[in-house]
Amino acid sequence: MLRAVLPTLLILAILMAGLWWGWLRPRLPDSAVVDAAYARPLPPPVGAMTVFHLGHSLVGQDMPAMLQQLSPIGHDYASQLGWGTTLKAHWEPDEGINGFEQMNDHPRYRAADSALRSGDYDAVILTEMVELTDAIKYFESDRYFSKWAELAREARPDTRVFLYETWHWLDDPDGWLNRLDRDLVALWENEILLRDMARNPDNPAHVIPVGQVLSRFVRAVEARGGVPGIEGPEALFHTDDQGRLDPIHMGDLGNYLIALTHYAVLYQASPVGLPHQLNRADGSPALAPSPEAARLMQEIVWQTVTSYPKTGVPQ
Repeated sequence: MLRAVLPTLLILAILMAGLWWGWLRPRLPDSAVVDAAYARPLPPPVGAMTVFHLGHSLVGQDMPAMLQQLSPIGHDYASQLGWGTTLKAHWEPDEGINGFEQMNDHPRYRAADSALRSGDYDAVILTEMVELTDAIKYFESDRYFSKWAELAREARPDTRVFLYETWHWLDDPDGWLNRLDRDLVALWENEILLRDMARNPDNPAHVIPVGQVLSRFVRAVEARGGVPGIEGPEALFHTDDQGRLDPIHMGDLGNYLIALTHYAVLYQASPVGLPHQLNRADGSPALAPSPEAARLMQEIVWQTVTSYPKTGVPQ
């Protein structure tokens, strides 16, 4: 008898869990409320910022180091990273963080929990793992984004919380550019950013729209038939010593473009004219974009962040 009813009980348990999770997740705010909230830009920062990066290898070590070189003197940062790590894994001590020792074996590591509780940071930048749809479906992305955001806000109410929009695999079967076009609103905004806004309507998080910058830059390059040193998106990604392309991790040129985007959002300043010959985190010279490519990158970044109110940058 018990064996006969077990499948039914299991189905009911799954349905109840789904209903419970649906009730737990806040409803999306009304679009008019969202528009009004993001119509008010963040006040410009005063001087150099202290920033904490929480995420995975699409943050990496080189990009924050490049950001520091672009920023005003005094810019400082720390991070906690992993390999493909979810926000949930960073939060839950029993989850385990793949690649923890390798990704955090550098002087900029600081344990995320104590770092955010310290109130030391002007800005906290959070990102979620790729594949994003899986992170949302299985790892409660919006809930854990809000947990980290609230930890930062409670320690220091004026801390700026940002959601770092990344990208998917260059060989994604749905098309890399298609995913960048589609995922911003459907996933990054509706499933993470605005769920947090529903929980914290008076202090919304903002977006560092790297995916949108990548999309605009690649399309601009293609429209020009290439620029010196860059013919297509592959030039932005890492290539190993045997010339094999890594279809998810950025190389020096991609990291430079990402660092420019972070700079423009954090400092609300145009990156046009910033240096383009920078060093990696280990102090070695990074591959520099050509002057023409660097200028196009800088212009695209500024056009993007000043046409997307959720950056917090005056439009």
